[in-house]
Amino acid sequence: MTKPMLLADFTRLPPVMRATAFDGLSALIDRVAEAAPESHRFLRYQWFAAATAAYGLRARTLIVEHDGDPVIALPLASFGLRPARLAMVPGSYWPFRGFPAAENTGAGAFDVLVDRLGQEVNGLRIGPSYDGDLATTALIAAARRRGWTVLDRFIADSYALDMVAAQGAEGGWPRGSTLKKNRFHEKHLAGHGELAWTFLSGTDLLAGGFDQLAAIEQKSWVAARTDGSDAKFTKEGHGAFWRQAATDPVIADMLSAALLTVEGEPATFSFDMNLGGLKYAIANSYDPAVAKHSPGKLLYYRNLVRALDDGMTTVDWGAGDSGYKSTIGATKGSAIRDWLLLRPGAPALLGKALRGLWRRSGRLPI
Repeated sequence: MTKPMLLADFTRLPPVMRATAFDGLSALIDRVAEAAPESHRFLRYQWFAAATAAYGLRARTLIVEHDGDPVIALPLASFGLRPARLAMVPGSYWPFRGFPAAENTGAGAFDVLVDRLGQEVNGLRIGPSYDGDLATTALIAAARRRGWTVLDRFIADSYALDMVAAQGAEGGWPRGSTLKKNRFHEKHLAGHGELAWTFLSGTDLLAGGFDQLAAIEQKSWVAARTDGSDAKFTKEGHGAFWRQAATDPVIADMLSAALLTVEGEPATFSFDMNLGGLKYAIANSYDPAVAKHSPGKLLYYRNLVRALDDGMTTVDWGAGDSGYKSTIGATKGSAIRDWLLLRPGAPALLGKALRGLWRRSGRLPI
């Protein structure tokens, strides 16, 4: 009689991990994004497709699989001189550039990724990226283990508001004095015409909402004092990216905007991306004709109170003017950096020689 085999008699084989390169963008990006931390689930196929289309890039994708399941997706886009073989992670500057990795992905998967990356490029740029970003931090650690040179330059500090903590602080949030001032400004703002406060979904934005936001930007200081290329929603700015990204229903469901019109004319907006309890405050602007009455501030508070009612707890404002953010209650958060990873050999040696130049090309921490 054959003795039955017990579970202990079986030898557990090590997991099989492999990295594969695909021309273009792989549909597997969405599967990885769905398994990523909630804060990174906007990093979907259409996010990168919108970037490559809007900014004229050619993409390639590295996918790492763990026992057949995709756990890391790293889209690449070439930049600089072709012989240099440099690539960057495409996407949008707002809220940050990054790539998806499934939660709890082990270091071994990132080692496999770096080994395959070294066959594709001499160097990889990732940024802007928050300090502590799990996927980027794990990739950097793996690159260092594999002998790559890693350069970083400081871009800015981020600012975040913990609305729950602010509510529990002495005086509460928003403070009664703040609400009183807001009512005063709102009363005088109404002297310009009938006020209408609306909240737009991603579907609303695609159905004409983006055009309303662009109309405000075209009246703002961005259009008056710059070439307009930094505007988020105009044709001269990044409008093509956002319109294309929002064609993914999943991404569209993450997008929202608060809009104030005065006598039917768009006057100020606040544009956000919502992921669970986290709100990325991506852009805001206003018509200078009504700036005297602080329309942006009035809209911020309405938008944030609504976010609290919807169960959101944290607002990440990213980089930029800290004045109004601090007034609202935001505090300094993670630093934002631009990273350059250079593979062993001549690229790494060159990187070490240029480390100081790279850092000086950024900004000094405040």
